[in-house]
Amino acid sequence: MNILLLGGGGREHAIAWKLKQSPLCEHLFILPGNAGTPQCGVNLPFSVTDFESIKKVCLELDMDMVIPGPEDPLVKGIADFFRNDPELKHIPVIGPGKSGAQLEGSKAFAKQFMMRHHIPTAGYREFTKDNFEEGKNYLQQHELPVVLKADGLAAGKGVVICQSHEEAVREFEQMIKDRKFGEAGTKVVVEQFLEGIELSVFVLTDGKHYLLLPEAKDYKKIGEGDTGPNTGGMGAVSPVPFADKMFMQKVKEQIIEPTVLGIQKDELDYIGFIFFGLISVQGEPYVIEYNCRLGDPETEAIMPRIKNDLVELLNATAHGSLDTQELDTDSRCSGTIILVSGGYPGAYQKGKLIRGIKKQVPDASFIFHAGTSENDRKIFTDGGRVIAITSLAGDLKNALKMSAQMAEEIQFDGKYFRKDIGFEFL
Repeated sequence: MNILLLGGGGREHAIAWKLKQSPLCEHLFILPGNAGTPQCGVNLPFSVTDFESIKKVCLELDMDMVIPGPEDPLVKGIADFFRNDPELKHIPVIGPGKSGAQLEGSKAFAKQFMMRHHIPTAGYREFTKDNFEEGKNYLQQHELPVVLKADGLAAGKGVVICQSHEEAVREFEQMIKDRKFGEAGTKVVVEQFLEGIELSVFVLTDGKHYLLLPEAKDYKKIGEGDTGPNTGGMGAVSPVPFADKMFMQKVKEQIIEPTVLGIQKDELDYIGFIFFGLISVQGEPYVIEYNCRLGDPETEAIMPRIKNDLVELLNATAHGSLDTQELDTDSRCSGTIILVSGGYPGAYQKGKLIRGIKKQVPDASFIFHAGTSENDRKIFTDGGRVIAITSLAGDLKNALKMSAQMAEEIQFDGKYFRKDIGFEFL
């Protein structure tokens, strides 16, 4: 099979690494990829939302499958683009159409979906400029803290937890009137704050059946002890110690199964990955958010734990036969640490030379490139999150220790990483 993978981050390098192991994968192309993905296939220099160029590439290179990594092409309708084009419709896209991708593309749509299908989530109201004054009054009466979410895609930065009524009203005004998050914030979801511990749960679905993948917990804050501003993710661990059999049974019965059934009832065009951003509140799972793709950096933590042939699983997804598959998971623990550029998540510089990336790494460790580029056979920083290092070991402590040792060896100006990933479990 000739496979096209869309994206250029750490998630896509981890997926590419897994796809390449399959005997079913003859040629792998990554669009646009990064400095690490040529180890797995061929990089193509196009944007993930340049659908016409993607069409041309698919026809010229005789693609058999397209796998979108990030959310942008899905929310913008790449699956519909393929399914409605006579020349492309024979090529399966492993991702939802526009109707299904709204579960990530619109917080309000996702909340309405959860309410309709009785899926546990925080109480909420939604506001726009048309009922702005009502929203202000509502916020001034709301119990604290209160959560404000930009309705649309805001690159993971559209959520603010406000500790005072003044802060809440100010943020609300900045989102709706000052367009802090652009179009994404023209509608704002105001949500009850839930106190608990978060985790990420992933399933692969063919629209009727689903396969539960390994769960993970990621660490969003830049500072140790979960302090400072949010990032795209500073590290992840898998499995998650508190997600035991009893908890995961509740997740299946109360969240996953009603979601898959809701997708069918609402006739949403949905195949591919569903990411459930969950919170455990005194042992009870609630949905914080849906994503219509895998998470980053969780993908870098879970891919090395999946023993199955990924292409085989995606083929079954495309052909509606996922019920014939069973997941085979490595019992070892996975610990992922992200190396980031100095200044991130604020302003940072690109183009710093990266030294110390070894061609040969220990058997149970993996280096996944994220924000990197190559020039004259040298590798440079090209983003905020630069490299993900994942290690497998019999326990979480040793997995993270191995990753931290490798993190020390890789050098670039301004390098920073959190040394306390998994702290609450160690």
